[in-house]
Amino acid sequence: MRPAIAILFLIEICLYATASLTHAGFVLEGHEHRHAMIAEAVISAVLLLGLISLNLDRPWSRMAAISAQSFALLGTLVGAFTIAVGVGPRTTLDYITHAVMILLLVTGLAWLARNRNASPLG
Repeated sequence: MRPAIAILFLIEICLYATASLTHAGFVLEGHEHRHAMIAEAVISAVLLLGLISLNLDRPWSRMAAISAQSFALLGTLVGAFTIAVGVGPRTTLDYITHAVMILLLVTGLAWLARNRNASPLG
């Protein structure tokens, strides 16, 4: 890696922050949804904490990063479910964004599960 997992975390953080700003109405109009905005902001913050934990390079760092990715995946799956049942915006952008989020999170979890030494510092 180790920069690879750090870059993946940064991409995820930016994606969730952008999604949150979009649902706040700052990036695109017509995609406002207060609950999604809050959820995506919280997920972005949790992913940031996961990245920070990896940089601390403590014995618990990898588990904290896995927990952050797992939390984000669970929240994203809840968001995808709400889209599927018709709660909130149901646009192509929402479908694509959630699919990309899930793909990135599964990739991050797989990488962390395979690599015992997941510190971005090497």
